[in-house]
Amino acid sequence: MQEKNVLNQQNTGKKVLLTGMAGFIGFHLSKKLVSLGFDVVGIDNINNYYDPTLKIDRLKELGFLPSDLDNLEDNADISTNTNPAVKFYKTDLTNTAKINEIFSRVKPDYVVHLAAQAGVRYSLENPHAYIQSNITGFLNILENCRNHPLKHLVYASSSSVYGSNETMPFSVHHNVDHPISLYAATKKSSELMAHTYSHLFGVPTTGLRFFTVYGPWGRPDMATFIFTKKIIENIPIQVFNHGNMQRDFTYIDDIVDGLFRVMLKVPEPNLDWNGKTPDPATSRAPYRIFNIGNHKPVNLKTFIQIIEDKIGKKANIEYLPLQKGDVPATYADIDALFEYIDFKPVTNIETGISRFVEWYMFYFNIKI
Repeated sequence: MQEKNVLNQQNTGKKVLLTGMAGFIGFHLSKKLVSLGFDVVGIDNINNYYDPTLKIDRLKELGFLPSDLDNLEDNADISTNTNPAVKFYKTDLTNTAKINEIFSRVKPDYVVHLAAQAGVRYSLENPHAYIQSNITGFLNILENCRNHPLKHLVYASSSSVYGSNETMPFSVHHNVDHPISLYAATKKSSELMAHTYSHLFGVPTTGLRFFTVYGPWGRPDMATFIFTKKIIENIPIQVFNHGNMQRDFTYIDDIVDGLFRVMLKVPEPNLDWNGKTPDPATSRAPYRIFNIGNHKPVNLKTFIQIIEDKIGKKANIEYLPLQKGDVPATYADIDALFEYIDFKPVTNIETGISRFVEWYMFYFNIKI
């Protein structure tokens, strides 16, 4: 307790601007930052990609009053009823004037950019949403990091950038020039844009390629949520590539621990970087790229079996071919992140799924 109080005192007054506060990862990171004494200012447009009720409920968990969140208008800003150092702005990243205003007002020490239009399959139907949010929105963040000097910008990339790569495990030192979805292409573009701002303007940037994050308060479009819901409701589960799918499922607490430690470690130029044999993960600029995953891929059939065991009910599975934009397997090489911040995921898949199912039952008031 004494050690935590010392940490809180060290962090008091340090400001973190966090985009995607109402999102899955942003919510959990906000909780950690608040508990450690940071001033946290969140941004989210609370769009309807999935049910906004879940996003609003996450904000309530952070201490925002239901009365403030009901009928929340665009560009509104509110504070929590429990901690005046925690604020929230409902706005879109493409609103250049509002984003400029927020940066000018907050003057953040750190920026953690997690907001994005997510989803591989959705990008096949709504490509413009990805360009607007993931490219134009990120440009507004980069421009403000350029114009308002800060310690560090950390941003979310994705394991999807590995695209057609087949060498496992995926390494940040591999070339990633063959994305197979527009979502992946926008995340690769984000990495390139970040490098440009690191090189031209000295903005310290670190990109984290997330590998299938899951856990309590997770997104309804992700496998853990979908499978749990359908097993409980006796709805057939669609499993693509005839079940021959593997994912490097990474528990949310491990992700947030890694994210936080990366945020505090400001990247420095790699003086050994060589343009004749360029390393994609580093640069002469203050720029880094890391995988953040569990490094233990799980077969989707096994994953479903564990959910069945935790619920106490069998799934009805429908096997289908591989969908466009999907990759058969993800597997993170996390050696670079281990060397950088001693990153070690500690949550096994059984424990992680058990915690998710317990949360799901409580949140939806389900008894079996």
